Amino acid sequence: MLNNLTDCEEGEGGPNSQGEGNPKENSPFINSRTASDVEKSQHYDGKNMALFEEEMDTSPMVSSLLSSLANYSNLPTGSKEHEEAENNEEGARPSKKPVKAPQLGTLMGVYLPCIQNIFGVILFLRMTWMVGIGGVCGSFIIVFMCCSTTMLTAISMSAIATNGVVPAGGSYYMISRSLGPEFGGAVGICFYLGTTFAGAMYILGCIEILLIYIVPQAAIFKLDGLEGPEAEAALLNNMRVYGTIVLSLMAVVVFVGVKYVNKLALVFLACVILSILAVYAGVIKTAIDPPVFPVCLLGNRTLVSKAYDVCAKVIEIDNETVTTTLWRSFCDSDFLNATCDEYFINNNITEIQGIPGVTSGILAENLFGNYLEKGMILEKRGLASNVDPDSPTSSTNRYVLADITSFFTLLVGIYFPSVTGIMAGSNRSGDLRDAQKSIPIGTIAAITTTSTVYMSCVVLFGACIEGTVLRDKFGEGVNGNLVIGTLAWPSPWVIVFGSFFSTCGAGLQSLTGAPRLLQAISRDGIIPFLRVFGHGKANGEPTWALLLTASICEIGIIIASLDSVAPILSMFFLMCYMFVNLACALQTLLRTPNWRPRFKFYHWALSFLGMSLCLSLMFICSWYYAIVAMGIATCIYKYIEFCGAEKEWGDGIRGISLSAARFALMRLEEGPPHTKNWRPQILVLVSVDAEQNVEQPRLLSLTNQLKAGKGLTIVGTSVQGTFLDKHTEAQRADQSLRKSMETEKVKGFSQVVVSSNLRDGTSHLIQVGGLGGLKHNTVMISWPRNWKQPEYHQQFRNFIEVVRETTIASLALLVPKNISSYPSNGERFTEGHIDVWWIVHDGGMLMLLPFLLRQHKVWRKCKMRIFTVAQMDDNSIQMKKDLITFLYHLRIDAEVEVVEMHDSDISAYTYEKTLIMEQRSQILKQMHLTKNEMEREIQSITDSSRGSIRRKNTSALRSQHSIDEGVSVAEKPEEESLAVSNPKQVQLIHGKKASSPTSPTSPTSPSTPAAPVGGTVTDNKVTDKGKTLLTATPQAAKDLVNMKPEWENLNQTDVRRMHTAMRLNEFIMKKSKEAKLVLLNMPGPPKNRLGNENYMEFLEVLTEGLNRVLLVRGGGREVITIYS
Repeated sequence: MLNNLTDCEEGEGGPNSQGEGNPKENSPFINSRTASDVEKSQHYDGKNMALFEEEMDTSPMVSSLLSSLANYSNLPTGSKEHEEAENNEEGARPSKKPVKAPQLGTLMGVYLPCIQNIFGVILFLRMTWMVGIGGVCGSFIIVFMCCSTTMLTAISMSAIATNGVVPAGGSYYMISRSLGPEFGGAVGICFYLGTTFAGAMYILGCIEILLIYIVPQAAIFKLDGLEGPEAEAALLNNMRVYGTIVLSLMAVVVFVGVKYVNKLALVFLACVILSILAVYAGVIKTAIDPPVFPVCLLGNRTLVSKAYDVCAKVIEIDNETVTTTLWRSFCDSDFLNATCDEYFINNNITEIQGIPGVTSGILAENLFGNYLEKGMILEKRGLASNVDPDSPTSSTNRYVLADITSFFTLLVGIYFPSVTGIMAGSNRSGDLRDAQKSIPIGTIAAITTTSTVYMSCVVLFGACIEGTVLRDKFGEGVNGNLVIGTLAWPSPWVIVFGSFFSTCGAGLQSLTGAPRLLQAISRDGIIPFLRVFGHGKANGEPTWALLLTASICEIGIIIASLDSVAPILSMFFLMCYMFVNLACALQTLLRTPNWRPRFKFYHWALSFLGMSLCLSLMFICSWYYAIVAMGIATCIYKYIEFCGAEKEWGDGIRGISLSAARFALMRLEEGPPHTKNWRPQILVLVSVDAEQNVEQPRLLSLTNQLKAGKGLTIVGTSVQGTFLDKHTEAQRADQSLRKSMETEKVKGFSQVVVSSNLRDGTSHLIQVGGLGGLKHNTVMISWPRNWKQPEYHQQFRNFIEVVRETTIASLALLVPKNISSYPSNGERFTEGHIDVWWIVHDGGMLMLLPFLLRQHKVWRKCKMRIFTVAQMDDNSIQMKKDLITFLYHLRIDAEVEVVEMHDSDISAYTYEKTLIMEQRSQILKQMHLTKNEMEREIQSITDSSRGSIRRKNTSALRSQHSIDEGVSVAEKPEEESLAVSNPKQVQLIHGKKASSPTSPTSPTSPSTPAAPVGGTVTDNKVTDKGKTLLTATPQAAKDLVNMKPEWENLNQTDVRRMHTAMRLNEFIMKKSKEAKLVLLNMPGPPKNRLGNENYMEFLEVLTEGLNRVLLVRGGGREVITIYS
């Protein structure tokens, strides 16, 4: 059990698993020692630790364990190995370089990477537009809600990350090891897709900055002269072409030189920080000297800066009024008497300051939102405008228009990617000097910093910039400048180039991280079809994963709209964060012993709040994207559940299963299930051979057909011996049971008991199987074959004890006879009948079992027939009507037949058969001899009585009792006689006269009624066998007279039972010989153990000649009801 400490974490067999697990875990615990550790342990042998020297191979000394723990290092797979591989190639040294221990602290290892990943393209390209559309109040709510979500997630993540050593692998590792392989795989794929689409978003942002703000003339599809949908399509096509080119270049860079990407990370971070500082410097400058960024308005409508050179209709040059470019844009000629646009004539031109400054009081105007429909003209609030409602709007290409319809939830979806990136520190856990200290401090500090910047930017943008400029997404009204750049100091180009390089760097980081995440998932082996992506170059670079990542990223590039891609990756990141919160909450509530985080400032309520916020934001952003993302995660979850590799990582979902099982078991303890909920919970008792293989696999097939995967199934067996000696055999038997259950598709549990003898082992299984209220209510055991042979004598005694124990325990019992002839799960019956011989009512088991069998495809085409028995005093017609009504109320379709069994004389054959049975039984009871002595004694008795047997069993007598035409009656006595060690010598035994245990009654009244069981339809051909025998031949009559003295000593109860068994068998053979399965009430065992052999003989006679028989005993309670 203790060695599970090493390999349960990785699920692939510990640290030597040939790269199948990612991240690798060099566990310093038990059974993971190196050769040097073995040498150390040998150092103690024979000295102070001699008492423990025998366990030194499996249990290391504490000193060596602590030494391994102190030297435990866990370097990440990825760029570091890539650099080392290249360095080793440049200067090939014969000896491997010693690996340096990770040295990164909180600042360089967590804080700055998180800052770099959180600040991104949305801050530079969409933040001002969001403030203008949503207003300061609405935007502040969005920012506060998103930042609160990431802060709560960071708290949960810190608790998980400080709960032990977190190997390189970051968020995927934490989620999968906390929630299990199913959730881990599903969320890992979602996180991978989110990171991949983030790369697409950064590339689109990079292209947008390049084509709109840096080199607009580089556009392949020209925008000049286009308006409306045509202009929009041209812009998107430019994004697609350039985006594909940039994606290809970035993929090549990542493939060739990952180490350069990592080294340039600080340069990209410096660009981001400088850009933000430039914004704050610009805000301070606006309070002192606001920059000059005029915006031209016609009425209250914002004009495109390219549409004019001077913000006026006419200008005075040398005392002459001259029309401007703006005039020519709205009129049909340069002359003052030209025909002009009506709105142009009715409204004045106004020039306002785009950035009035932080002290201007513009904040009050920008406080509330101004959502726009697509194609609407940007208008300034509070400015007069003379509009004729009947006249159509013309010259719309001269105004700044809204490019998309905006609403609150859209803003949430577009903004949320700007707060992602909080996992950057945990992803570098392998590089950190003290991950358990650095991850919480660095991540929470980074989120606090970025949240402060975002919230302050919302307020400062609203306080400094004019509302019409804020709503101008692409800066068309301010000479095509980046809006946030107009605020920056000393120049807008600081922001333009800073944001350009930061988006390039973020895109490279995404294309670097996403393939490694996919490689980690692939190497874990939980998603079989992804295993190909776990391979890569010799130095570990994920080549195939990079190719897939670039292909998925291209999907985002084809979408081409930054505003459309942002909500997609928001979904995947929100789902990932939601499960981080869920993992923390579950671990806290379950109170698992291993949950001991160093980070103490967490609470399950905070985790649930964070999870609720994530779920809410998913549907706020886009309900249909949320459904698609959850559908993808669900499909992956179910795929891993059914097809993925089974892992045991000690995750919280297993803990939930245990807690839920405990709760359900406690509820089940409250009382037995209602009749409507009763179903057979089966304990299948099987035997194993010397190789611990299951001897009766068809028992499991029948169980599967009966259960169809529902309810409880326990397959148990017992191994003879002591637990210390037979532990290995018991484990092998358990594995054999599990394998057989898997082969036969039986869903349940296996249980092996080691006992001094098989009888006690079986008894233990019946007594202690199950747990609490979830116990078996039915026992299934196969009919003991060859029970008449001496070497199997103990086997049938054990069988009868099982029957007795199930009766005492009020358990139902199923005994399939001739189990080898039962169908396998692959067979199909296209026709036939399942016949039920309902002789006594024992709770309705006989009705329920055929119904359950017919749910399975093997028996589905079989029809059900029910035979019941009417005796002399019963009204068979009324019985049939009542039975049809009963079945109607039970909703069971079956043919009904009432069999009339009239009282008849007990035949001489019955007496003779009973006599033979009792003589054989008596001989075996009285002989406590060795096997050889018993054989000699039986042989001598057989020889002396052979002549008597042959005389008494005349051919005429035998022919009257032939039931099956294919079996001659002459063979019957031999079949039912005791077989001595030589199986060819099958003889009937006559010896000492068996003394009756009770004083026998005189058989002078041959019409002694049979036991009140059994019956068929009236059959006039059934004759009184006793009378027929007496009149058959004179020789037969003489033989019967000679037998009379022996009959008088017979136990009349046994005679009547034999009579019943023979009569019932006769009618069952007549009606159900061709049935696919016969279900029959199983008589109870004798209370006196001296009658065990007789009991087996009765059952043998009762079922003789039938191919498949299922003997059924009820558990003493109703299992079927007519009520709803």
